[in-house]
Amino acid sequence: MTYWMRLGAAMVLASWATLAQAQSYPDHPIRLLVAFPPGGAADLVARLVGQSLSPRLGQPVVIENRPGSNGNFAGDLAAHAAPDGYTLLIGSSSFFSINPHLYVSMPIDPMKDLVPVATLVSNALLLTENPALAPKTFLDFIAFARATKPPLLYASIGNGSEHHLAMELLKQQAGVDMTHVPYRGGGPAAIGVMGGEVAAMFGGGSVTTLVQAGKLRALAISGRKRPKEFPDVPSISEFYPAYDVTLWQGLFAPAATPPQVLARLRSEIEAVLAEPDFAARLAKAGAGEPYPTTPDEMTRRLRADYDSYGKIIKASGLRVE
Repeated sequence: MTYWMRLGAAMVLASWATLAQAQSYPDHPIRLLVAFPPGGAADLVARLVGQSLSPRLGQPVVIENRPGSNGNFAGDLAAHAAPDGYTLLIGSSSFFSINPHLYVSMPIDPMKDLVPVATLVSNALLLTENPALAPKTFLDFIAFARATKPPLLYASIGNGSEHHLAMELLKQQAGVDMTHVPYRGGGPAAIGVMGGEVAAMFGGGSVTTLVQAGKLRALAISGRKRPKEFPDVPSISEFYPAYDVTLWQGLFAPAATPPQVLARLRSEIEAVLAEPDFAARLAKAGAGEPYPTTPDEMTRRLRADYDSYGKIIKASGLRVE
């Protein structure tokens, strides 16, 4: 047998082996990386998805929180994992559409080194404040922030997160000055607001139950619709029509993951998102609502967000070394 015949045979065998592995997928536990610590919206979504996905796949889905650099750390781990479907990433839109504009250098190219599997949830953010502060309404808060010297401190879940840019966009449109204090996730940021370390923050699942318990005051919502859970809370767009910050989370896999594995994951995720109980649990946790899309729609959304957030970051002059 010549060298080329042996090489061809080896390639065929490798192809058959990959196909066989994909057809038997999954046959052991799946690792689901989350770019933020426990307690925030991303963690809540991951755990709800894992709970519904595990029985459908017949294997445990193990949640692994790997916070750092607004998703760069978890994204790097996912991109360098074996492309076999056993290491997946719950990725926020910020990692793909914000980080490449914000960071001077990135450990990976998210658009090339990771492949989108499926969108999961979308949600707007509540603007919340420490209830001990004087303002009781959104417009009162804006007036209070304008008059406060030195500027009010506000929290976010990290530099360059949508939570950070939501406040920067509000500062631009409302003409106010506030100073950013980044925290490592929604839970720590909310604790900072409750403890009086900072005055306010935009938050998702990490603030909803705290608002319901009276530990934070909700002033406005970043999306264009008033929240179902808080119908008296206005949309910021009611006062500043151009304002709109809606974020989403999706499931991603390392590039070169077999198409059969991606197809299986997409199929099961579609079924999870269609479960009435899944939507109800998301709403109860304040973690958004199901956001099903096709792969093409997901790719178009990624690119649209990339362009939109790029303009905000450029106008803000934000850069992270």
